[in-house]
Amino acid sequence: MMKAWSAVAACAVLLGWVPAAQAAPAVTEYVALGDSWAADVTLNPALVSAEFAPLSCLQSGSNYARQVARALAVARFRDASCGGAMTGDMTRTQSSTTSVGNPPQFDQLSPATDLVTVLIGGNDAGLAAAVMGCVTTSATATPCLDRYSPGGSDRMSAAIVAAEPRVAAVLAGIRERSPRARILLLNYFEIVGTTGGCFPRIPISDPDASWLGHRLLELNSMLARVAQASGVELVDTFAGSHGHDACQAPGVRWGEGLWPLTSDPAGPAVPFHPNQLGADHQARTVLAVLGR
Repeated sequence: MMKAWSAVAACAVLLGWVPAAQAAPAVTEYVALGDSWAADVTLNPALVSAEFAPLSCLQSGSNYARQVARALAVARFRDASCGGAMTGDMTRTQSSTTSVGNPPQFDQLSPATDLVTVLIGGNDAGLAAAVMGCVTTSATATPCLDRYSPGGSDRMSAAIVAAEPRVAAVLAGIRERSPRARILLLNYFEIVGTTGGCFPRIPISDPDASWLGHRLLELNSMLARVAQASGVELVDTFAGSHGHDACQAPGVRWGEGLWPLTSDPAGPAVPFHPNQLGADHQARTVLAVLGR
């Protein structure tokens, strides 16, 4: 029997035939969790969707999770992501002043869930809220450095470290509720570079823009540590995003600056968040990790 199989294998090599690669297992139930960068929040009334979350979450109907679900032809898909979400909103209703709150995001998980994507941590660290505080009318002013690093000890760096166990608890909570799930933890792609900005087009001084860029690197490093320690897969959307920051031209940038309009697609935008090109990049990166 062994000789017969060896002969078949030898013939296959001579004929140039190799077995087809084994297809990745089909996904039957996919749940997306996370914050505004997971929801790919939009102010465009033609794009905002209330299919899975309240309108106040500003969830885009063409965000990365929906693109992934379509590409995988998932039978059961739910997207709990919501603008402003923090790790605590996985297990509590996210309050809203404009509509009913978003239910606990973990409510969408089930024992049958076999794929989960999650992007969370920026709001816990306070980095998302800090961006608008960097806006200034002076090219030399440094409101963020003055506030967060007055004596060289950076408060934002400390806040990022403090958020680490909370992100780890989210991953543990997913695994507890959906033990069969393949868990993908996304990071944040480049929205501001580490070498400066583009004042006055985006009214943040070069020192503060560089500070923001380096804090984003620290946030992504924290997420990578959590992914490794938790045994989940990291989806590195930051890789390959250099040159697509908010200072770049329309059609090139993957996120918007302070000006609340975008050409991708044309319409109102949420400042310092992904546009559709950014959402497309997130989707491509997730699908590449999934081997699709």
